[in-house]
Amino acid sequence: MANELLETFRTAYRNLDPLPLIEPKELEGFWVPYGEDVLAELEQLVEDRDSQDAKIIFAGHRGCGKSTLLATFGRRLKAQGYFTVFFSISDTIEMSDVSHVTILFAIAVNLMYEAEQEGVELPKGTRDAIYKWFATKTRTETETPVSAEVSAGFNLFNIIRGKLKSEASVRTEIKQEFERKISELVAQINIIAAAIQGATDETVLVIIDDLDKLDLADAEEIYRNHIKALFLPNIPIIFTTSIASLREASLRATMVTETNNQIVQMPVSKIFAKGDRRKEKPEPITSTFKTLYEALNKRMVADIIEPDIAEALVLYSGGLLRELVRLANVCCRICLRQIRREPERQDIKIDWNVLQMAVKDLRLDFETPLGKADYGILKTVYEQFTPEDPRAQPFLDLLHGLHVLEYKNDEIWYDVHPIVEDLLRLKGFIFQNM
Repeated sequence: MANELLETFRTAYRNLDPLPLIEPKELEGFWVPYGEDVLAELEQLVEDRDSQDAKIIFAGHRGCGKSTLLATFGRRLKAQGYFTVFFSISDTIEMSDVSHVTILFAIAVNLMYEAEQEGVELPKGTRDAIYKWFATKTRTETETPVSAEVSAGFNLFNIIRGKLKSEASVRTEIKQEFERKISELVAQINIIAAAIQGATDETVLVIIDDLDKLDLADAEEIYRNHIKALFLPNIPIIFTTSIASLREASLRATMVTETNNQIVQMPVSKIFAKGDRRKEKPEPITSTFKTLYEALNKRMVADIIEPDIAEALVLYSGGLLRELVRLANVCCRICLRQIRREPERQDIKIDWNVLQMAVKDLRLDFETPLGKADYGILKTVYEQFTPEDPRAQPFLDLLHGLHVLEYKNDEIWYDVHPIVEDLLRLKGFIFQNM
């Protein structure tokens, strides 16, 4: 019986992996409908674009469900006759080395990787030239069959993806070579895209995920100083960025200008209307609450969590799906440790004590980077639903770190993350009960 309980929690723990739902099997098991308005907006911009090389920026808080939504969008467009290439920049490039050059190189690599995966038959001369170019630029000439007699099962671009991820020297050489020859790199992307489109008769669409996970300073450097280079390829591309990037006035102006105002923002799901969370008995917004509650139920059986605790998990998420999954994942870890310590117990489940231990773990994560001035900003946001200066870098850092969440209806307003609210209460900055 103990083994059965252990396996039940182990299954829930694995199901509560906070990574986005990308694979069809994951979507089939855990997907809950959300973001249809955002999907419709993206589809309209791509389908009705006034140029073949339209660029779109997709912004939102980390953990709001952008990645899963973009993967869903990519499959939807694929079914409509697009050759969609969806990839995470963090799966291709070490995040500390992401630049406009490595992003463009990653586009080229992933275009060919997807073409190989899909069995696209490029003209022999074009394919051989592309292979030779990549093998030369990534120092794989001696280990790569670049002739027409490519060995069965060989995938040069799988090898290159591995090199880009693990070998700093390769990334350094690529950056050094193309920093002043960006036109050559862009030309190669255009050659690949044209070859794929010619072979498939499908419009190429590239979707780059996880650029929102860059440090704010890195994101600003890339988008402010190199956005024109990023936008040079003659194909539609969807770039991602964090919500904090859009709140920096001059950077937003650059993005608006260069995309022709083609910026799509994914809002955080509001669990409460503005100010309602401060009420003695707040009533959550039914539709949002039900969606998040369903997402939790799809990943864990009801037997291992008390019903009121499941509801509390939803409220602690602040409306961010990944925060809900992350908190429930920590709860399962705590219970798995309890089961191993007390194998004779059959009544272990996620109860109030387990939830509070999990909240404490995440509260410490939120607390670690905070300084005195940050607490002042957070207190102001809690009391006024806005900071004194929404463009100030310290506030943008808190927004980027999810200490502060942005919500939208007829106006933009802010609130502190529910776990950060607990932290403010413990520190004596606020006194109302949640």
